[in-house]
Amino acid sequence: MKAESIMIVGVGGQGTLLASRIIGNALIAMGYDVKMSEVHGMAQRGGSVVTYVKYGEKVNSPIIEKAGADLMLAFEELESARWLPYLKENGTLIMNRQKINPMPVITGSAVYPEGIEDKIRSAVKNVIALDALALAREAGTAKAVNVVLIGVMAATMKIGKEVWIEALGKTIPERFLDMNKKAFEMGYAAR
Repeated sequence: MKAESIMIVGVGGQGTLLASRIIGNALIAMGYDVKMSEVHGMAQRGGSVVTYVKYGEKVNSPIIEKAGADLMLAFEELESARWLPYLKENGTLIMNRQKINPMPVITGSAVYPEGIEDKIRSAVKNVIALDALALAREAGTAKAVNVVLIGVMAATMKIGKEVWIEALGKTIPERFLDMNKKAFEMGYAAR
């Protein structure tokens, strides 16, 4: 199997790094060679955060070049647009419709762009867009947006649901596990 690439993009505090660990654990459980790399912006101040996950029979590097990601999980709408050039032509974008104002918007020196989803849909064939924040809140915590998106992604992959549930158990503290399982199931069903 040739290496597949997943790019996870969002802003600091959204759980992108935890998402990469959950995904990595699931892929390792399937016997894949997995490499991950994290790229931080001003993560603690709500800046851009990007994580690369590559998996396959043999993976040499986790780095994903432009037009190299088979799948992109975008935790925030503007971040999906910012990193879109890294998605392969026939890649899949799973996008949370949540909008988090970046610092220039907060300070009033810029305006959050309108019509991002429409522009993305005109450029990308395979887009799954949803309000993952609403589903996460319904599951019990807004912090489970990452797990909702993993659920959506899992429904598109040929890896059994039980592998993902097991990966959640290995990665998420016990006291938060039930609500994250619920968030995963809601994302899985939203597909």
